[in-house]
Amino acid sequence: MNTSVKKIISYFMIILVLVFTIIALLGIWEIISLEDIIKKMFVSLMVVFAAAAVILFIFSVLIRDQEPEKLDKPD
Repeated sequence: MNTSVKKIISYFMIILVLVFTIIALLGIWEIISLEDIIKKMFVSLMVVFAAAAVILFIFSVLIRDQEPEKLDKPD
């Protein structure tokens, strides 16, 4: 994997950790209601997971069909 892609993913994950930490701290101090937020976060994660699974399936089927043609040709 390209190093620039790794850096972008790393920064994105750091931002996610910071966001979840801030939400948790606000919930601990009872500034926000965690019940609604946790429910919405889990539903959002389920939607993202389902979309990622569909995208992974599509890429695996399309890329797998194209790569054997390249591998069959002798160098």
